[in-house]
Amino acid sequence: QLQLMESGGGLVQPGGSLTLSCTVSRFDGDDYAIGWFRQAPGKEREAVSCINADDGRTWYRDSMEGRLTISRDSAKKTVYLQMNSLSAEDSAVYYCAARRGALMTVWWLYDFWGQGTQVTVSS
Repeated sequence: QLQLMESGGGLVQPGGSLTLSCTVSRFDGDDYAIGWFRQAPGKEREAVSCINADDGRTWYRDSMEGRLTISRDSAKKTVYLQMNSLSAEDSAVYYCAARRGALMTVWWLYDFWGQGTQVTVSS
């Protein structure tokens, strides 16, 4: 069983930045792709960014590309999501999730989930 824990959420002003962290209980030889997803009240869960386990390939949500950087540090068993130029529309609970194999951009293909971290963008 894989366990994930997010951190780094909070309140940020419009135009500000946040870096979210996802710590994984184990990285089985880097077998797991990691995805970041978000869900705002009354909206569906949507993919934000994902990173492959083996080749490091990344994916970013089109509407957010240019404002995001995803990275992984296997030694620390942590995946980071840096978000810049945040706006109120980015307010949501952000989740990280893991799946064995290649990254996918749909949430229902991920097997293991963290509890989520709240991101609120407001002045």
